[in-house]
Amino acid sequence: MSLVNLTINGKAVSVPADTMILEAAKQVNIKIPSLCHLHMDDIKFDNHCASCRVCMVSAGRKLVPACGTLVKEGMVVNTNSPEALKFRRNVVELMLSDHPKDCLSCVRNKDCELQEIAAELGIRKVRFSDGEQSTGTYDISTKSIVKDNSKCILCRRCETMCSEVQTVKVLSGVNRGFNTEVSTFFGADLADTNCTYCGQCISVCPTGALVEKDNTREAWTVLAQKEKPVIVQTAPAVRVALGESFGLEPGSISTGKMVAALKALGFDYVFDTNFAADLTIMEEANEFVNRFVKGKNLPILTSCCPAWVNFMEHEYPDLLQHLSTCKSPQSMFSPIARHYFAEKVLNKKPDEVIVMSIMPCVAKKYEVSREELGRDGYLDTDISLTTRELARMIKEAGIELDNLEEAEFDSPLGYSTGAADIFGATGGVLEAALRTAYHDITKEEAPSLDFKEVRGMTGIKEASLEIAGHTVNVAATSSLGNARKLMDELRQGNSKYHLIEIMACPGGCVAGGGQPYNHGDYDIVKARAKALYEIDAHKKDRLSHHNPDIIKLYDEFLGERGGHKAHDLLHTKYSDKSNIFAEVEA
Repeated sequence: MSLVNLTINGKAVSVPADTMILEAAKQVNIKIPSLCHLHMDDIKFDNHCASCRVCMVSAGRKLVPACGTLVKEGMVVNTNSPEALKFRRNVVELMLSDHPKDCLSCVRNKDCELQEIAAELGIRKVRFSDGEQSTGTYDISTKSIVKDNSKCILCRRCETMCSEVQTVKVLSGVNRGFNTEVSTFFGADLADTNCTYCGQCISVCPTGALVEKDNTREAWTVLAQKEKPVIVQTAPAVRVALGESFGLEPGSISTGKMVAALKALGFDYVFDTNFAADLTIMEEANEFVNRFVKGKNLPILTSCCPAWVNFMEHEYPDLLQHLSTCKSPQSMFSPIARHYFAEKVLNKKPDEVIVMSIMPCVAKKYEVSREELGRDGYLDTDISLTTRELARMIKEAGIELDNLEEAEFDSPLGYSTGAADIFGATGGVLEAALRTAYHDITKEEAPSLDFKEVRGMTGIKEASLEIAGHTVNVAATSSLGNARKLMDELRQGNSKYHLIEIMACPGGCVAGGGQPYNHGDYDIVKARAKALYEIDAHKKDRLSHHNPDIIKLYDEFLGERGGHKAHDLLHTKYSDKSNIFAEVEA
């Protein structure tokens, strides 16, 4: 690989010839502010939007965008020349002049990249304030995402994420000049598009133009009533990210403090979605083994991620028979909480309790509203909150997370194995399923419980293992762009795999659309995933089929794995949604 030598702010640097100035500056710890560029080094995609012009630097006698200009041999770059700083301030002032002035009440207040850059540039007054101000469209049509174009700065990050990384292509720049905005095809509501509600547009939006649908008011109302006990479940990825909202390092494990905070907020029973993750493995591994033995509908595709399921229903309905019929852990937990815990332990009817969830995901807000995930006039899960929403409620209640004494999950839906914890990282569901599937086939434990080949941020991770004389080919991937590659292979009859895990968010649930904003810094995502693997490595039980409370649940309530009752409560069905929007337009 040929290297190019250049100088940035007087520092010599050598980088590959295909490197942009912005990335070259990072090599010598020089920060160049930007609003359109996505700092996602582990994800390969076209990342040269260069639309915001905040990263302009002096290169010789002219100003160039650092994120869209390749280095050249002998180039001399100055990132903070008077000309560059003046241009940068002017650009940010122009953005501020056409931006709402409701920062104090905005959900992104103190976590807004536009606000941060304006402060760093020392902008205390906006000189351009007399012109016309755009209003933009306001879309609250979905259960998951709120789109407020009045706060959009046209950085196009959401478009890059949606089109280049996720390949869903719902969002795109339309119109020209002052009327330019990021919109959908023909300006349709998000609910009338093939949006999967993965929320990655929210994760990368630097302002409040894209945020999750806020359900904290409903949550406070539920906690205030005393007629029905309130049950809450918490996903594995939440415990390794919540602390970031309170100043803790990324990857800090705050399980006990999170439980204590939930109890302090007034939840009557605090359980762990990990319990249901173990339950998911019991059903999913059983389903895989049955299909593998029969050679039917292989590869089996995991179904834990609701955004991925939405993607399949919209874009690959002809392959729905490959999806596992297992519900997600969230949607397995809720009927167990209603029909097992409420009825058997609390002596209450299923609809006499309220079930909530804390998830790293905004697609879960949509998932809980799916009609097939309920019965007898009520939905299995009443309200789903994101990690960010929980953090806001804790702060609103004046609770200092770091000063809380750690508390334990309630029993019996609070015990879990290490296999459940790794659900939050890409490859984790696959690894957990293999641990139990190996035992189901051989009646012995796998020689190693660590299937490291399917870990990490690599686009598509694959492995082959021998089980009882059979070769099992598996793959794990995250991001819908990578999922599309695997599904196109399957559609063409070229898939070599028996089991595939897919997560919509790059890196898995640790990078979910409802997690504390990582601003495209995937070192944060890696730290969260590393923490989950640490939890798994140090747990007494690391196999889902060893969970004593799961074994008891089958013995006392569910019967056999994959049996009639298990299928009624823990499995679901999918539908072809490829033509649903044509019907809406008609």
